[in-house]
Amino acid sequence: HYMQEEVSTVTAGVLVLTLCLGFLLIGLPRRYALAPLLIAGCYMTLGQVLIVGGLHFYLLRMLIVFGLIRLVVRKEIWSVKLNVIDKLLIAWVVVHSFLYVLFDGANVNLTERLGDAYNAVGIYFLIRALVRDFDDVVHTVKMLGIIITPLAVLFAMEYLNGKNPFFVFGGVPEFTIIREGKLRCQGPFRHPILAGTFGATAVPLFVGLWLYSRRDRLLAVVAIVAATVIVFASSSSGPFLAYLAGFVGLMCWTFKQSMRAMRWGAVVLLLALHAYMKDPVWFIIARVSDLTGGSGWYRSALIDAFIRHFSEWWLIGTGYTAHWMPTGLALYPTKTDIVNQFVAQGVNGGLLELSLFIWLIVNCFKTTGAAVRIEDRYSFPEQFMIWSLGCTILSHVVSFFSVSYFDQINIFWYMIIGMVAALMHDSKESPQEDDARNSHDAVQFST
Repeated sequence: HYMQEEVSTVTAGVLVLTLCLGFLLIGLPRRYALAPLLIAGCYMTLGQVLIVGGLHFYLLRMLIVFGLIRLVVRKEIWSVKLNVIDKLLIAWVVVHSFLYVLFDGANVNLTERLGDAYNAVGIYFLIRALVRDFDDVVHTVKMLGIIITPLAVLFAMEYLNGKNPFFVFGGVPEFTIIREGKLRCQGPFRHPILAGTFGATAVPLFVGLWLYSRRDRLLAVVAIVAATVIVFASSSSGPFLAYLAGFVGLMCWTFKQSMRAMRWGAVVLLLALHAYMKDPVWFIIARVSDLTGGSGWYRSALIDAFIRHFSEWWLIGTGYTAHWMPTGLALYPTKTDIVNQFVAQGVNGGLLELSLFIWLIVNCFKTTGAAVRIEDRYSFPEQFMIWSLGCTILSHVVSFFSVSYFDQINIFWYMIIGMVAALMHDSKESPQEDDARNSHDAVQFST
């Protein structure tokens, strides 16, 4: 949303590649059908676009069309039984798309909002229809581990020679951005922070895979190293903090029975810091950036401006934020650079959209926590694998304070939400139902 809109056309080679991925998305068995989408998210930029009737169909949107065709033709869409996470996501999409546009709409493009809705609903429900239980979650993590490994090699090449190999696809600069003497690699992503966030949020999944499956430990270790390389190559403090947050969450496994006390302890600590510090507690971000580097002051000041201008956005959102930050820091004549996912929710759809977004995240944490406590349904390694999903959500939440998502990183955000939502149904099955389902699947496979 905050980058200059791309107007380049799709080259013949990339269009053929997209069609190949699309047909694979339709034809592959269900458990492998997400591989083309993950490949597209990791290796295709948003620089090339097919313009039809004034509408911009990025390559990702073309793949969504193929995915929807698959769900309809194979009737897989009917496998999705809506739960609270699904309903919250739908409500969030509706509010994001229409609340501000219908009641004001100044400086906001309805077509852009509808494009966001198409991406969110298309990607999310494609994942929900294809990832149905815990085994599907593990299989998807394995596919991501295989796909991310060559990507890390390309990031290493970019870091060593300062040229982005994905430049040929458009949408990303040829020469790597340099800040404070450090190369900030971005690969196919539109910003180094988003690239680093992708790597940081993938690490907990691979750690969970390492403990869950002995035979996949080599893959898990390679994938952890690959994701770490991507975080390192991005040279961004936000992904680094998200990376650390994931490991802190994993280490909290030992104290999983005391998480309620730890959460309240964190709240009390933040309130105490707020009372003790001269500046509001959100200026901790600025203090941390003094150690890690980055523009932490801007991020703290943005949160401060968001709270000070509460009356402007709380009801339906706002389309004008240029006056929120000091002169010269506005991205466009009407907008400042909203580098915070939570702030973006309030700006786009008011307090209602922000509340739905937070409620969605809370329910993801509740679902993983509830699944971990079902000891007669999941073994110890399975519980830790589920715990790693919650740690991935935590990594995303930490990253939300340094960037708002606006490229293919959304694929992996919706992927983790879809995985957690699948567990909500899977956890409700009794052992007898599980045995019956496995027997039915075995008969279908044999047939």
